[in-house]
Amino acid sequence: MTQWTGKRAVLVGPDRPLEIHEVTEREPGPGEVLVHVTHGGVCGTDVHLWRGEMPLPNPIVLGHEGVAVIEALGTGVSTDSAGEAVAVGDRVYWQPVVPCQRCYACTVLGDVSMCENAFAGVFKDAAGPTAASYCEYATLGAGLPFYRVPDDTPSDAVIALGCALPTMLQGLERLGGIRPGQSVVVQGCGPVGLAAAWLAHLSGAAPLIVIGAPQRRLEMALRFGATHTLDMTELPDPAARAARVREITGGHGADVVIEAAGVLPAFSEGLNLVARAGRYLIVGLWSAPGTVAIEPRLINNLNLQIIGTALAQPRHLHQAVQLVQTHHAHFPLAEAVTHRYRIEDSQRALEAVARLETVKAVIGPA
Repeated sequence: MTQWTGKRAVLVGPDRPLEIHEVTEREPGPGEVLVHVTHGGVCGTDVHLWRGEMPLPNPIVLGHEGVAVIEALGTGVSTDSAGEAVAVGDRVYWQPVVPCQRCYACTVLGDVSMCENAFAGVFKDAAGPTAASYCEYATLGAGLPFYRVPDDTPSDAVIALGCALPTMLQGLERLGGIRPGQSVVVQGCGPVGLAAAWLAHLSGAAPLIVIGAPQRRLEMALRFGATHTLDMTELPDPAARAARVREITGGHGADVVIEAAGVLPAFSEGLNLVARAGRYLIVGLWSAPGTVAIEPRLINNLNLQIIGTALAQPRHLHQAVQLVQTHHAHFPLAEAVTHRYRIEDSQRALEAVARLETVKAVIGPA
């Protein structure tokens, strides 16, 4: 029986440095796929998990964004989750969330992104097979959706927006879409904000305003289609930012505001940016517990819609790959990967993301 030995970065407890463990991987079982991870995306949510802002069954292997090369196919696996043939050596893209298909969300709501059992495949024993991506080898368990990366599509471009792109694809679905000519404000310019800006641009949004920092990320937002950026270091006062948004939108505010900042104060600020009868999509606060003060009468009197969205469904992962294949030559997707780290340097990667030094950081072979 063939075995593979590889390193993985393990979160042993909140606010503790990641440990590097070496694990011997077995051949994949029926329905499983063993992959060699080349691009483990470092997400802002990983920083929240590392800081202990969400309860976890530590120790776990971090990483929920991945591009990898197939090392071995388990019995019964000959295609990806869209029915496309796969073979050893092909590249694949996945997120380690396995819908259980045995709960109310999966079978009655028909919304597997709300499956209460889906994370069982992510937060597993750090010494056993894992689909997490802060590791050299990952095992995509039976039933885990994964998709072949087209030969003409760079891995950097696929991982550039990480989980943010499929998450935003679902978000725009829940929002009801963006019509050409509608004004849009995106709060935040990390990968979630860049994904939001890019999809809004492709939808025909105008004007398209991105609020955030640092300047390097705002410059990238312009290349993804933003028409205006507001640097929070230059406009630290939320009232001043709101005034600037109203000025750009002809005094109305934005038809659509997308919260992609992942920090609590963004929510109350966002309510003051939405135009009458506008829509406010909340995307980035998934791992930011806490409360903020708001003025509910704004929702009532301005006839606002507030839409929440979390995670993504398998079709959104597939759509993300298709979008990247179609557009990577015309937008700076691959260039958004600004920092690369070895597995041994996973702690440094987390800290760099926490300091907003990166546009997108990835962990993989040197």
